[in-house]
Amino acid sequence: MNIDPDAPSPSLREDLRLSEASPGRNGEPAWVIQDIVVNRFYRIGWLEFECLLRWDRPPAQICSEIEQETALKPVIEQVIAFRAFLERHGLLKPTPDTLARLRCAQRAQWFTWRWWLHHYLFFRIPLVRPQRFLAWLAKRLDWLFTPATPIIVVIASVVGIVLVLQQWDVFTKAVVESFSVEGMLSFALALIVAKTLHELAHAIVATRLGLKVAHMGIAFVVLWPMLYTDTGESWKLKRARQRLAIASAGILCELSLAGLSTLCWALSDPGPLRNAFLYLATTSWVLSLALNASPFMRFDGYFILSDLLDFPNLHVRASALARVSLRRAILGLDDPWPEPFGVMQRRLLVAFEFVTWLYRFVLFLGIAVTVYLFFFKLLGIMLFAVEVSWFIVLPVWRELGFWWANRRRVARGRRIVFGVLVAGALGLLAVPWRTQIHADGVARAERVLRVFVPFPARIQTIRPAGPVHPDATLMEMDEPDIAGRMRRSEAGIRGYEGRLAGLIADANGLDQQTSVRERLRVQVEEAVAAHSEIARLSLRAPFAGLWTDVDPQWRAGQWINPKVPVGVLIDPRSWQVDAFVRQDEVQRIAVGDGARFYPVGQVAPIAGRVLAIDTTRVRQLDHPMLASRYKGPLAVSSERGALVPNPALFHVLVGLDAPPVNMWETRGQLQIDGARRSLLVEGGTHVLGALIRQSGF
Repeated sequence: MNIDPDAPSPSLREDLRLSEASPGRNGEPAWVIQDIVVNRFYRIGWLEFECLLRWDRPPAQICSEIEQETALKPVIEQVIAFRAFLERHGLLKPTPDTLARLRCAQRAQWFTWRWWLHHYLFFRIPLVRPQRFLAWLAKRLDWLFTPATPIIVVIASVVGIVLVLQQWDVFTKAVVESFSVEGMLSFALALIVAKTLHELAHAIVATRLGLKVAHMGIAFVVLWPMLYTDTGESWKLKRARQRLAIASAGILCELSLAGLSTLCWALSDPGPLRNAFLYLATTSWVLSLALNASPFMRFDGYFILSDLLDFPNLHVRASALARVSLRRAILGLDDPWPEPFGVMQRRLLVAFEFVTWLYRFVLFLGIAVTVYLFFFKLLGIMLFAVEVSWFIVLPVWRELGFWWANRRRVARGRRIVFGVLVAGALGLLAVPWRTQIHADGVARAERVLRVFVPFPARIQTIRPAGPVHPDATLMEMDEPDIAGRMRRSEAGIRGYEGRLAGLIADANGLDQQTSVRERLRVQVEEAVAAHSEIARLSLRAPFAGLWTDVDPQWRAGQWINPKVPVGVLIDPRSWQVDAFVRQDEVQRIAVGDGARFYPVGQVAPIAGRVLAIDTTRVRQLDHPMLASRYKGPLAVSSERGALVPNPALFHVLVGLDAPPVNMWETRGQLQIDGARRSLLVEGGTHVLGALIRQSGF
């Protein structure tokens, strides 16, 4: 837009209000322009205020008079930029040309993709104008703003936290059990209650400070509903502490609700009321500390930090500094700093903005993935592309566009170095490198025998732990009932044999011989069965190995249950690792690949080789020590008592070249030398594969 510096500026709107604001950090006076139509506020400095005093004159004359009558030394471009700012935000009386452009824009806005994109990403729906209700409510809540209230709330919260820590297992179990359909609905209800109180806290504090809350309603951020309160009039306040009180009221309210709910949960009996306190406590603690307190988005934490530092527009100003810092560091440009800050303050602002960029990248990418999964395929893909393009790609593209437009300002040597670095990075991404696959596993002996008794028996002798030879006796036992049955069978055999001998000598005993022989056969079989059972009471080692895990308190004469293991016999010469690899990495492993096993608590690895790879996912985790339920590294879900890995894992068997130092079954991490891969080619393959898979909508 070309502006004639000698032409008079359009008049200011008559419904605007100008009020004095709190001075800046350097003591410079400041003012606030209030647009009462849309209830927006614009903070201006000394130069802009002097421009407004002379606004009926052309920009050139305004610049000249300010230079002559004040200590300021403006340039004409600053006055023209301020006029463009006022016109862009609709603070000037519209000229016929402006009205014509506005009418055309209003007629065409429904047909532009920008309008639809903006209203998809963010829009508000005002619901109530609560000023009268807030004035009534604020008078009746004066007791909340006494010095005793925060002391009581803090003490109650600390007591509640201490009581919950004393029954932490019960609390965590209740949280886990609440993840059901009914629990999710209850969490949603608790969230509505907490957020309603949160917004009411903002509104009540603003009302007590004499401000008007224009409206309250629902704001949709990427179709996610959020309650909001219009506290724009807080810019009227001259003291930063008053603005800080409004900004922090919501978080303080939620933290108070969380602390009191925690105490009530600890003091309540099991039942619906206790569950309600659980939902209120968990949602309030998590949302207050994890979301609202974050200064990296324009939530309460950001405004609290801005008011604490008395630093308006923190993100915008820090972003401008960070962009100039990047241009200076990477391109070597000598662009001036947007604002004159000290070296340390500038570095802190730049570091803050870099963390903000990283935080937003992760957050927006997570939102995009959530949107993609939430909607049906075609719409999900479109919205995912919109999210990634608008929040991630577009800001980077704009900055790269500035770099390209100013490429001739970059020194030749730096351009060469930059080009070499870019080419080198692409080369490193394209070169197929051997990669390592990380997995968790359990090292165990290849041959392991857990020894149990076949049935309840009495110990006669038991071998102590130590090395054993093949066929060595591990335990001798007896069972009096079996021994008695065997003696009775042997006595019966002798009796039937004598009777059979007498019948053979008797010429009239032929008719009874058949029945006696049958009874003799039964007694013989019973004796053989008893001998077989007694033989099972002598436990012997089927192979040479190490006899371990023997209870030293066992003594001769004690009875032992068949469900209780006697001990474990292991072959210490050959060890293997049951490793579990993620689904997207198992295809990069082949039989024979090298591996290194790092037992827990040990630094030196044990070398090995991949012996086998399962082709189907693990249905049940056979090593509880790896399960998250028992504080292991692998996430599992419980299905009918079984530990099912989630997400999917594949079993990989690795043979070790040497046994672990302690010769025990031990948990550890595994590094497997996977197939060579190019990150560039693999990334392109994944993207192409995803497009092909999702093209079937």
